Amino acid sequence: MLPPARRGRRLALPALLSLLTCSLAFALVSEDVKKEARQSKNLEKSDISKKNDIDLKEIVFVIQSQSNSFHVKKAEQLKQSILKQSTDLTQEMPTVLLLHQLAQQEGAWTILPLLPHFSVTYSRNSSWIFFCEEDTRIQIVQLLETLRRYDPSKEWFLGKALHDEESTIIHHYAFSENPTVFKYPDLAAGWALSIPLVNKLTKRLKSESLKSDFTIDLKHEIALYIWDGGDGLPLTPVPEFCTDIVGSSCATSFQSSLPLCGNPVKKEDIFVAVKTCKKFHGDRIPIVKQTWAGQAGHLEYYSDYADNSIPTVDLGIPNTDRGHCGKTFAILERFLNHSHDKIPWLVIVDDDTLIRMVFSKEAIRRLLASKCRCYSNDAPDDMVLGMCFSGLGIPVTHSPLFHQARPVDYPKDYLSHQVPVSFHKHWNIDPVKVYFTWLAPDEEDRARQQSRRGLREEL
Repeated sequence: MLPPARRGRRLALPALLSLLTCSLAFALVSEDVKKEARQSKNLEKSDISKKNDIDLKEIVFVIQSQSNSFHVKKAEQLKQSILKQSTDLTQEMPTVLLLHQLAQQEGAWTILPLLPHFSVTYSRNSSWIFFCEEDTRIQIVQLLETLRRYDPSKEWFLGKALHDEESTIIHHYAFSENPTVFKYPDLAAGWALSIPLVNKLTKRLKSESLKSDFTIDLKHEIALYIWDGGDGLPLTPVPEFCTDIVGSSCATSFQSSLPLCGNPVKKEDIFVAVKTCKKFHGDRIPIVKQTWAGQAGHLEYYSDYADNSIPTVDLGIPNTDRGHCGKTFAILERFLNHSHDKIPWLVIVDDDTLIRMVFSKEAIRRLLASKCRCYSNDAPDDMVLGMCFSGLGIPVTHSPLFHQARPVDYPKDYLSHQVPVSFHKHWNIDPVKVYFTWLAPDEEDRARQQSRRGLREEL
């Protein structure tokens, strides 16, 4: 990962080489030939634009919003920006949809279940479905110019291309022989489907149901479905779909700072529960204490064995090798019923997690008042909690800043526009180094500030 200054330097060398190469080439041709070439190129570009000319009303914008009031506000602001730019262009208004308002369709946030709706509703008068996140910034003029390069009567899957550096568990080790060959979109930069492709995917969805009822990494799984084992369509990389603004040609960009949700919660208002077990007391707990534990105002370690040297609390739940639902619910019960009345937030972490997973006290109170419980101690706690909260009508607010794997499991370009909140797993990495590279707060990391940039490149 290159920090901004280094990225600029890296881009500068190829640009300089290209400039020198062009200078040499131009020195070998006459001025008349250059003029003719320029005119031909401009004419070709003009012909393409005229042939694929589209109006804003032919684009359906889908903002991948959430029902939380903070996220609704951000999505509405983006919607108003799109509409204002459209007004300034004196064009007919495009359709702008907020994804959370389409949530009556089960699994709507995963996009694919919505494609039949898009096909029926918009295929007659639209050419493109353009998806973006709440923090995506869109330049409408540049977006129109970009889409005009692609014939809307054909099938297109457009986006900023990402690829895995190595095979990873979050993608089920797909393309393990060469993970760089498969491209999937960075949703933060926006991505687009032409209506003919939407119609084709709709026919497939009607003839065969989706093979999985859960989603781990949306962007990768959408690309896999569209690719269809090689019988479908690969992603077409679009350089104008950007996260960092690298030039005036960018049709999109992305805000890469932490969200401004209001005043920070005081650490005294957060209780941290660390899930561990006896076999990991010696190697994982010291890492927790060496990294983020000092930031916690209230912290306890919950185990299957009471160890006074740490200390740990024995919850009376035997350790399980798979899910930890029994242990998680025991922690929730303890938090709600044992001397934590004035603490409004609970953070539950595994002993190999570099920071969080978060619940409000009211959410825990409603959960435990319900009949929803683990079907076994080793059930997957995250999935059980998701089903329980869904049944209670309590939406889970998603943040892409929480990561379920290590930095090496994510594309460098994807992490470049994030301020990560957490990573998970210690496999084949130095977790202390990862923490101080990606997660340590400034006051704790002041002495390492200069070295952090170089470390990110290595990780």
